[in-house]
Amino acid sequence: MSEPSLTLEWPDEAATLAWGRRLGQLLFPGAVVALVGPLGAGKTTLVRAIAEGLNIPNPAWVTSPTFVLLQHYPARLTIHHCDAYRLQSAEELWEAGIDEVLSGEGVCLIEWADKVSALLPAEHLWIELHPTPSGGRCVRLVPHGPRHSALLERWLSSSEPPGPPSANSQESPSANLQGE
Repeated sequence: MSEPSLTLEWPDEAATLAWGRRLGQLLFPGAVVALVGPLGAGKTTLVRAIAEGLNIPNPAWVTSPTFVLLQHYPARLTIHHCDAYRLQSAEELWEAGIDEVLSGEGVCLIEWADKVSALLPAEHLWIELHPTPSGGRCVRLVPHGPRHSALLERWLSSSEPPGPPSANSQESPSANLQGE
């Protein structure tokens, strides 16, 4: 049985930042967020906003860790930011110490997670970002496991998203969750 998913439309970068900050405020020790999407989809922008929500002292510290694979930032919970874009195999991330990060008390934010999906723990939140012609983002959210399902429910119900509602938001957030 596949996990339920929810698709939203974030109309612009401001919406991406607002949603990301709110997610950061809600993350818990051991949370794993897997980010997927093409180049320029907004993965690093979303990570920066999540870091702001986690009270990182300087959001400008957050850059794409493409060449170092794994960066660590102090915040309310230590942020472990991974980028699998240049990896030839998931084992490279394992060798960089992802196992210690995934079993720790911080939060792990993994860009290009589809390249290392075999390393993801059973509990994680999968976020797919796709640019839209209007400059917004089509966002697919898939919670894996009960803690991340509860996280998604809290994230969706915690505040009204900025901007106009998307076509998919006619019903309550939980009503939009669909099995795939």
